[in-house]
Amino acid sequence: DPQAFLFDEPLSNLDAKLRVAMRTEIKELHRRLGTTTIYVTHDQVEAMTMGDKIVVMRDGIVEQLGEPLELYDRPINKFVAGFIGSPSINFIEGRIEAGNFIADNGLKIPIARPPAGAEGRRITYGIRPEHFTLSEAGMPAEVVITEPTGAETQYVVRGIAEGNFSCVFRERLNARPGDTIRISPEAEKAHLFDTD
Repeated sequence: DPQAFLFDEPLSNLDAKLRVAMRTEIKELHRRLGTTTIYVTHDQVEAMTMGDKIVVMRDGIVEQLGEPLELYDRPINKFVAGFIGSPSINFIEGRIEAGNFIADNGLKIPIARPPAGAEGRRITYGIRPEHFTLSEAGMPAEVVITEPTGAETQYVVRGIAEGNFSCVFRERLNARPGDTIRISPEAEKAHLFDTD
């Protein structure tokens, strides 16, 4: 009759199908016993699907504590935003100017609500891959790789900022590597982080 259980990466050596089955078994066991369970993992999908509360740590320091969707929707810093979510969030460096985000390459991206006192400051703009929409008025992006998964298709694109960007769409596109698509970030879902 322990007061708590500690699981230290128990599923890391299992194949994908067995890993999903065991997640279900462990969650059912926890529900049935009601005993506090601490589950250590580097797999963010495991953390998101199994945890009631998640503690994101770096170098032994707690970066953020909260419910899974709270950490996903409202990460407190760039580290947490980059750690939670697969594929990972996209980051662009730039500054706030006249209520817009201006990337270092000059690209102007509208934002929903500029933070108070942010005018002219260095900002890191974060946008999750699923928070892009296809739009004729959007930014042109060259398709580098397509990864169809069935329900969704992940596109790796370039041309928005330095390096590659990930976009996830539920719509089926016929875009192939080398094609240009036009995409717009959903302004209200962007994350802004003080670069300093």
